Amino acid sequence: MNRLLLLALFGAVAQAVDGSLGMGFGVTSTSLLLSLGVGSALASASVHMAELATSLVSGVSHFRVGNVERRLFWPLLVSGVAGAVAGTLAAVRFQDAPLIRVVVAGILLVLGVMIVVRFARRRQLRHAVPSRRRLALIGFPAAFIDALGGGGWGPIATPSLLMSRVEPAKAVGTVNAVEFFVTLTISSVFLAALPAIDWSVVAPLAAGAALAAPFAARATRRMPTRVLGTAVGALIILLSARTIALALLR
Repeated sequence: MNRLLLLALFGAVAQAVDGSLGMGFGVTSTSLLLSLGVGSALASASVHMAELATSLVSGVSHFRVGNVERRLFWPLLVSGVAGAVAGTLAAVRFQDAPLIRVVVAGILLVLGVMIVVRFARRRQLRHAVPSRRRLALIGFPAAFIDALGGGGWGPIATPSLLMSRVEPAKAVGTVNAVEFFVTLTISSVFLAALPAIDWSVVAPLAAGAALAAPFAARATRRMPTRVLGTAVGALIILLSARTIALALLR
């Protein structure tokens, strides 16, 4: 019972961060499962199963409060689903990809610093919508790494949109909305390839996260642009530095 409550609480905290900043659920939840001795492929599968319910609730919540930009949604959806299929098949084939996670963490660390610097400036930034080609180049690798490492859709897609001058609330909301379809694709492929899913992990994670999702979406809508953008950058730096540190200490 204590383990179930711990997983539910962790799911709620992870979703509160993810729903308000556009990233964090997959990375933090997968890290917890790995620390409990769960294999990398099964950890990724379990987290994505839990994310089915949470990403749906989160996406709908962001849509209702006006955080979803349709010109971003469809290109990210198409490229994200394609990347999800490729990444899940790679995860099943190779089971673990520590080197890939470290390389991605290094890239994200640089992006995080750039985002913090950009939003720390006092002048108002002009918002823009990237081209469909640029959005495709964001969606595919973000979903691929997400499936391969158990997290990465938000940490890659959200800062990439912010660096393309997308309004922070729209970037976070749209990434959360597309995440459901990316997660559904990943979960479907995992179910076909890895039927031995630990549902005692999936259920409490999903329950705790689903309860927190609507509140996180409203928090995103109310946060000032500079505060939200800086918070996203800071979170990227912390998560990336942690990933690199853990790899170096092995």
